[in-house]
Amino acid sequence: MDDSAVDLQLDRPHSARMYDYYLGGTTNFPADREAVSRVVTAFPQALIAARANRGFMRRATAYLAEHGLRQFLDVGTGIPTQPNLHEVAQAIVPDARVVYVDNDPIVLAHAQALLISSGQGRTAYIEADLAQPEEILKTSVLHETLDLSQPVALSLNAVLHFVTDDAQAYRIVDTFTDALAPGSALVISHGTPDFSDTLESAAGVYRSVGTAVGIRDRARFTRFFERWELVEPGVTLTHRWHPDAATVASGITDSESSTYVAVARKLG
Repeated sequence: MDDSAVDLQLDRPHSARMYDYYLGGTTNFPADREAVSRVVTAFPQALIAARANRGFMRRATAYLAEHGLRQFLDVGTGIPTQPNLHEVAQAIVPDARVVYVDNDPIVLAHAQALLISSGQGRTAYIEADLAQPEEILKTSVLHETLDLSQPVALSLNAVLHFVTDDAQAYRIVDTFTDALAPGSALVISHGTPDFSDTLESAAGVYRSVGTAVGIRDRARFTRFFERWELVEPGVTLTHRWHPDAATVASGITDSESSTYVAVARKLG
């Protein structure tokens, strides 16, 4: 897609491009890198935390694909970073179907990279806002790609902390919960101040450039799952959720992670 078709506001920091920079990507600009520098000054573990979160996404997606999930809905997708969620899922389940959702013009400009599916599977992209789950659930693209009468894995990775009002954040999850079939899965990762005194200062950098951020403690995070059955080990940190050899070898600490995660299944 031609980047000139949308206003990418390259002179202003943007959370998606900042996250891309954390992950070592190239879809970022001086304003983004300067903001990241300020975040890292406040929270030196920021790059480690972001990469640990991405590792969790890969492991959680693989776990669910290995346990029978064939449909995935990823809301708040972000700029494509290989391996993307559909690549992880389709490497295990070639006919997996994946729908990505984001309302960010920067992500939209790079969405074509998310639509290269396996020969047997399918991927689709919806331009929509996390804050309006009812609209996401009504889109024809969603229903053409996923069968909501069958289990779907809903991924909300590193996105709900951009919804600062608790009632709104819980309403979003509840709306999706109502729409998903028994056997569906919920995957959430979310920044927390519980292990670092400086993460709140890093959140302040985002607020200073116009991006609302509300990090949550364990109790407020766990509330997202009150209608779901948690998969072991329950609520934990990125590096502690089914760690692979590389994660163990990294030696990441709780304060470096500072991100709660959990995977859960919807009971019948």
